[in-house]
Amino acid sequence: KNRCYFLFVLLLAGGFRAKAQAMAGRDSATIKHRFLRSSGELMLGEMGPFLLDRYVTNEDYARISWQTVGHNLSLRSWEWDYDGFQTNQIGHPYHGSVLFNAFRSNGYSFWQSAPAAFAGSYLWETFSENQAPAPNDLINTGFGGVILGETTHRIAGKLVNSRSRGVERQAAEILAFLIDPMNGFNRLLNGEWGRPAMPGMEDSTPLKLEFDAGLRQYDGHDSKLFSDGRFGLYGRVRLLYGDPGLHPKIPFSHISVLVEAGQDDSATINVVTVYGSLAGWRLRSGAGRVAGELSANYDYIHNSAFLYSAQSIRMNLLSHFPLGGKNGLSTSVGAGPVILAAVPNNYLFHTRDYDYGPGVAFNGGVTLLLASRFSGSANYRGAWMKTINGNGTDYFLHVVTGDVSVRLAARCSAGWEIGYFTLHGNYAHYNAVDRTYPYMRVSIRYNPIFP
Repeated sequence: KNRCYFLFVLLLAGGFRAKAQAMAGRDSATIKHRFLRSSGELMLGEMGPFLLDRYVTNEDYARISWQTVGHNLSLRSWEWDYDGFQTNQIGHPYHGSVLFNAFRSNGYSFWQSAPAAFAGSYLWETFSENQAPAPNDLINTGFGGVILGETTHRIAGKLVNSRSRGVERQAAEILAFLIDPMNGFNRLLNGEWGRPAMPGMEDSTPLKLEFDAGLRQYDGHDSKLFSDGRFGLYGRVRLLYGDPGLHPKIPFSHISVLVEAGQDDSATINVVTVYGSLAGWRLRSGAGRVAGELSANYDYIHNSAFLYSAQSIRMNLLSHFPLGGKNGLSTSVGAGPVILAAVPNNYLFHTRDYDYGPGVAFNGGVTLLLASRFSGSANYRGAWMKTINGNGTDYFLHVVTGDVSVRLAARCSAGWEIGYFTLHGNYAHYNAVDRTYPYMRVSIRYNPIFP
C-alpha cells in the first residue's frame, strides 16, 4: 500500500513537470529567465539550512556521508518519517516555498517553477540528511511549497509593483522581503529595491484586507463552553487577492488567506488556510455572477483540542447575486481529493504521534450583505481521511462557523462569531475518540484601503 502511494507521489510531481512544459504562463512571458541564478539560489536554499543544522545546532540527522547518500538514492529506502508535527506540516512547506520562489522570482511562470519545489525536496532528502527519504516530506515540501510559494510571490509582488515612493516605498519593500525573501533578494541584485513600478507595470489586481482583534472564549476539553470556557485575546487577518473568474487561465489569480491567532493553552497560531485558483471558468456574468474554480489548498489547525493539517485540490462553485440596492448574496461550495493529511493519533506513544493518509475535503458557505452595513455568514468545512501510515484509522473533521457584523464607520465594524471544531477518530483496534473545540468571539474589524 505504501509503495502504491509513493508511486502516486512520483506521478503527482511528474504531472507538475508535464504541465510546466505544456504551459509557459502569461504572468512571466515578458520577463527574462535567469536559470543559473535560479539554480544557484535553489542550492543556497538547500545549503543554508544544512550548514545551520550541521555546524550550529549540531543535529544528528545532518551528519551525512557517501554511505548515507548511496542508501538514500535507492527507491527501496524510502519510508515515512517521524519528525514533529510542526516540522513536517509548517517547516517543510515553508522550505518548499523558498525553493519555488528561487525560480518564480527570476522570471519563470507558476508551472515552470513548480518542479523546483519537488526537485529541491528530493535533493534535500537524498543529500542533506542521513535519514531515509520520506514521501510525506516530498508532498509537504513540494505541493505545500508550491501553494505557499505562489501565494507569497503574489502578495509581495502586489506590495512592490506600485507607484509608491519615500517612506511608504521602503516600508513596502521591507514587508515584501519578509513575505518572500527570494523576491526581495533578487530585487536587490537587480537594482530594483526602492524603485516604483514603471508606468503600466503596476499590479492592479484587487486586494482586500481584514484585521480582527478582540476577545475569545473557548474550551478544548469537554465542550462546556459557557460554564468552563477560558478567555483570551484573539486576532485574525484575512486577505482576498483577485476575484473569481477575473483571469481564469492564470494560476493563483484568485487567492484567499486566513490566519488566526490568540491566547490558547497549546499554540499561538491556531488556523492557517490558503486557497489559490489553478484554473477557472466564467459560467455566468452580469447581474448574477457564477464561476467555477479548480483550487490548490493548504490547511493547518492547532488548538487545545487537536491538530490537523492537509493539502488538497478542490473543484469550487462560487457565486454572487445582487438583491437590489446595496444588498447581495454570495455562496460557495467545493469538494475534492486530499493529497495528504496529518491527524493526531491517541494511541501512538513511542514514535510519531500522528497519522498520515489521503482523503476527501468538502466545504460550503453563504454570506448575506444588507445595505452595505450589516452582514452575516455561515460556513462549513469538512474532511475524511483514511490512514495509510499509522494506526489504521478513519478520521472525520467538521468545522462549523457563523458570524454577524455591523459597520460602525467607513472602515470599521463590530462582529460576533461562534464556531465548533470536532475531530472524530474511528480506530480499527481501539475505542473511538472525539475531540471538540467550541468557541465564541467578539471583535472589532478594520478594513484598510489598499491601492
